[in-house]
Amino acid sequence: MRHTAHPPHPTPHPTAGYRPGASPGGSGWRNTAGYPGGVTFPVVGMVGGGQLARMTHEAGIPLGIRFKILSDTPQDSAAQVVSDVVIGDYRDLETLRAFARGCDVITFDHEHVPIAHLRALEADGIPVRPGPDALVHAADKGVMRAKLDEIGAPSPRHRIVSDPADAAAFAEEVGGFPVILKTVRGGYDGKGVWFVRTQADAEAPFKAGVPVLAEEKVDYVRELAANIVRSPHGQAVSYPVVESIQVDGVCDTVIAPAPNLSEALAGEAQALALRIAKELDVTGHLAVELFETTDGRILVNELAMRPHNSGHWTQDGAITSQFANHVRAVLDLPLGDPRPRAKWTVMANVLGGDYPDMYAAYLHCMAHDPQLKIHMYGKDVKHGRKVGHVNTYGDDLDDVLERARHAAGYLRGTITA
Repeated sequence: MRHTAHPPHPTPHPTAGYRPGASPGGSGWRNTAGYPGGVTFPVVGMVGGGQLARMTHEAGIPLGIRFKILSDTPQDSAAQVVSDVVIGDYRDLETLRAFARGCDVITFDHEHVPIAHLRALEADGIPVRPGPDALVHAADKGVMRAKLDEIGAPSPRHRIVSDPADAAAFAEEVGGFPVILKTVRGGYDGKGVWFVRTQADAEAPFKAGVPVLAEEKVDYVRELAANIVRSPHGQAVSYPVVESIQVDGVCDTVIAPAPNLSEALAGEAQALALRIAKELDVTGHLAVELFETTDGRILVNELAMRPHNSGHWTQDGAITSQFANHVRAVLDLPLGDPRPRAKWTVMANVLGGDYPDMYAAYLHCMAHDPQLKIHMYGKDVKHGRKVGHVNTYGDDLDDVLERARHAAGYLRGTITA
């Protein structure tokens, strides 16, 4: 675990003495309404109404932080539980401007807001965290790769390709097919990513009408993730590096910490994530998804500048969760301790299957494992859709893994006993 040193107790934190209308760096707290009765706790506006917004809101409740969300529909995960919900299109600038009124800071549960709109909000004097100059690296994979090259961060060999023939030329440059093709914007959970074996296979990615990034196929042992949180005044904390197990391009299981990861490589991954956060001026949570290669290196796969699936284990397995620290960071509050509470914590995603009544499965799961932590997102069950996750923890990794996978499988209906 790496984190920056805290100042001696008598030294005031840069946010000490915050009041409506004043803050370090001149960003300002715009809201003066806050809660009724003159209480001036800040209002965090979160663009996006999915499960990440839902869980971030939950983390802010003990702090007295009020949340306002911009959601696509009233049925979205966060819209079901947050009292102040605006229904609207995040792609419309005037909708964003209207939403931001009364918010002290704007943050996100996805990377899809047009960067030009975020620059316009900043020009209006609205604190946006992470800011557009940082967030563009999570929104556009081509921009991300160019910046990682500039700062010397290790990455797979890559370049933007113009058509299937150019993709085949790239394949020759890196030793032949197969290669990976990605649309630079809009992909997640395996969408917008193609495993390409021939030039003919390379046609589909170009139909999306956005630039296509080609990457070499990496020979890797497993996927890792380094999660860090950074505040505007430069404090940063690093969670243990985790192993992320993917099934069909979707995160299935996360093991914290990554088993059998050398201390040296874990430290390298944490230091790399902290350096990327500083170089890109990230505020809030940053997930750096990594490949651990067969020859003992780490390579950056993806970046996410928001709470991330690889950090869901922290809800029950860390002293301060990724969600709580993201709230603290965007408000420039001192960050919380990221250290784990148990030797091992395992997160398993609950995906929709052929068993829509998951609530009926609670009786078995809770009786089978009284320590089990279930987190459901309020989503309709659809096949393959992330509808929740479970966390387990303990001293025996095999036992913790079995408990998590049993619960996730029973809730989905793939395990019936």
